[in-house]
Amino acid sequence: MRCVSPAGAQAGTKNVGELLDPPGDVRALSPRLLSGGEYVWKGGERTWRIVVAPPADCGTECTTLAREVETVWELFGKDADDVHVLWLCPTDACAWPEGVSQPATLKLLAPNAQLRAGLPRVDETTVQGKAGGHGIPAYVIDPYGFVILRYAPGFDPSGLRTDVARLVKLK
Repeated sequence: MRCVSPAGAQAGTKNVGELLDPPGDVRALSPRLLSGGEYVWKGGERTWRIVVAPPADCGTECTTLAREVETVWELFGKDADDVHVLWLCPTDACAWPEGVSQPATLKLLAPNAQLRAGLPRVDETTVQGKAGGHGIPAYVIDPYGFVILRYAPGFDPSGLRTDVARLVKLK
């Protein structure tokens, strides 16, 4: 797929994730952090977000995905602080999967039906084009609060890294 220009990307750049057209718009939302306070989209800071919205009963799938996302985040090196990992909790009793290192920019978000609804096909159970599978999609939200990319359940984390690395370099 060819990327026309997500949030200023160069025309003709090929992305791995699904370019959402139109992008989701979550700018008006101020998600609550599980620890208290609000998470605010601050476009001027040029912070990109990797968002995961696991179901309440995801078990080992959450652990596997958390490990992959943490590895992707680590690979950003000096640019890692420009990428927040948002884990949209399904319940108030949510926690980052045990035994998995936490990215320094991890934000555990309290359950938020509006934000969840702003993530296209978040509850889809199709894994890599095969119906009836399990898995958890991931998303990229730009600095302004637009959901621009979706990664289907069972995605290859190297594609997420490639796409976000290109976007971070645009600043």
